[in-house]
Amino acid sequence: MSTQKQIRTCSIWRALEVIGDASIVMIIEASWLGAKRFDQFLEMTGLRKALISARLKRLVEAGVMVKVPYSQRPPRYEYRLSQMGLDLYWVSLMMLRWERKWGSGKARDAVRLTHVSCGGEFEPVPQCLTCGEEFSAFDVSWREGPGVGLMPEAYARRRQHREAVAARPDGPVLMVEAAQIIGDRWASLVLRALFTGITSFEKIRADSGMATNILSERLGWLQSQGLVASREGDEASGRGGYRLTRKSIDYYPVLVMLLRWGDSYFAAAEGSPLLLFHGDNAHPLDAAVVCSCCRKPLHPHDVRFDFTPG
Repeated sequence: MSTQKQIRTCSIWRALEVIGDASIVMIIEASWLGAKRFDQFLEMTGLRKALISARLKRLVEAGVMVKVPYSQRPPRYEYRLSQMGLDLYWVSLMMLRWERKWGSGKARDAVRLTHVSCGGEFEPVPQCLTCGEEFSAFDVSWREGPGVGLMPEAYARRRQHREAVAARPDGPVLMVEAAQIIGDRWASLVLRALFTGITSFEKIRADSGMATNILSERLGWLQSQGLVASREGDEASGRGGYRLTRKSIDYYPVLVMLLRWGDSYFAAAEGSPLLLFHGDNAHPLDAAVVCSCCRKPLHPHDVRFDFTPG
């Protein structure tokens, strides 16, 4: 009989198994900015050749990218986002929105966004298409869905590359701090737990399947970034309760869009493990990212990035 531990099913968990890696986030960002060939990814990310090669291979195997030949002699390939990869656009826009508000690095004020369809310079807005109103963590509720259940505590082992995100070469950069968060699967799962009301050290550990030392490190890092705070009266032990800050509450739409993407590609046959509801009348949340000017949903082919020199 198997004694492997079972943990809560979650589309966010499954999504992070694919993109919860800082180097993968950097490669996807470079793709949004026009990179297609290996040397372009090398130049824009500053990652080692072997690491880029391994991550591009992983993205192709996961279906996020497709490998397309552009030269036969010698054989050369481009790496383009598949439909699955393009569907990460709303996740990326919510990361950029958060970065522009809370980031302290070179990405915060560097880019202007233009919606080609309406011609407006815009901010991406998280909106519920059911009611047409913006949503936030304060007006969304949840309950278990038909796909809820348990799954084995299994995950792909990987190294941290948080430092590589901040150490990229000079050039166009969309995200630094947001990429460090979503590129660290464990940090994202800590935030997931807190957003669903799980606040104690032991319960977060049980919810995520994290080793004690890993959880301690991630909580320490999240606290150093101002994303998590100890609940009053628990500071001495370091193992009491934790709470979200305003900075992490504003990160909520990133997780919603990640959940939406995960539901699209990884949910159980029965449906989503988690159902979200919006507003006082608790109607189903139909989450989208829209243009602040015309309030229409945004698509990759319809947005232009313009970077401020320096």
